[in-house]
Amino acid sequence: MSLTAHIPSHRKPRRSASKLAVRAGVAGGVLSTLAMAGTASATPSAEPAHETTLEMPVLSLDLSAEVSSSVAKAAENTRAAAVDGELNALEETARTGAAAEAKQLKADAQQKADAEAKAKQEADRKAEAERAGRSTARTPIQSNSGSSGSKGTPSTGSQQGKGTVTAPATGSAAAIVNFARAQVGKAYVLGGTGPSSFDCSGLVQAAYRQAGINLPRMSQAQSSAGTSVSLNALQPGDILYWGSKGSAYHVAVYVGGGKFVGAQNPSTGIVERSLSYDKPTGAVRVL
Repeated sequence: MSLTAHIPSHRKPRRSASKLAVRAGVAGGVLSTLAMAGTASATPSAEPAHETTLEMPVLSLDLSAEVSSSVAKAAENTRAAAVDGELNALEETARTGAAAEAKQLKADAQQKADAEAKAKQEADRKAEAERAGRSTARTPIQSNSGSSGSKGTPSTGSQQGKGTVTAPATGSAAAIVNFARAQVGKAYVLGGTGPSSFDCSGLVQAAYRQAGINLPRMSQAQSSAGTSVSLNALQPGDILYWGSKGSAYHVAVYVGGGKFVGAQNPSTGIVERSLSYDKPTGAVRVL
């Protein structure tokens, strides 16, 4: 007996022919199916494929209205800016024109004032010349110490002539007269009170100050000072005035001999003139 008689054989048992045939048939069917599927996928189908279309959402905004509103707003802003620019330009032009007009008006006013001043000076010069002519043509009023009672025989009494005095100035009157005559030739300046220039009332006030008398500053008040006297009975130192008493526009000092000293105007300055040169309205006596 063999040593391996009881050891089972390691060979696989043989399968029967029927089983093998079944398995071969199954495998062939599977392969056939796979082959048909591959052929079908390789051959294009005669029926066209359906394409899919994506629809975009429709915007509900009215873009044309928005654009129109924006354009209209921009146009309005542009128009407003143009109007503002035009207004500013007009205002600047108006200011420039007003300044130029004011400058021209000022120049015209100055020119007119200069012309009026020149005309006044010319009128004063002509008036002065006319008065000087009248004074030369007339016989000056002389001071008389007395008049004759008979031909060749002096009167024992003294008689006043028209606008004359019977005695020279003395005392306070002399101080007033001497001061007034000492100012002849100085300038007339409105508001001047000396010592280099005077106006009419400034000269009278300064002259009376030499006698220790304080007169009012203005001619109106000076014409009301003291006592009224006739122009036929004047004495040296009397105040002559032109215009109404209390509202006189000019004053001077009577210095005797039918003459006065006064600050007349800017053209003549302070002068000594005859009463006939410019007859005063009245006179007052303060001494």
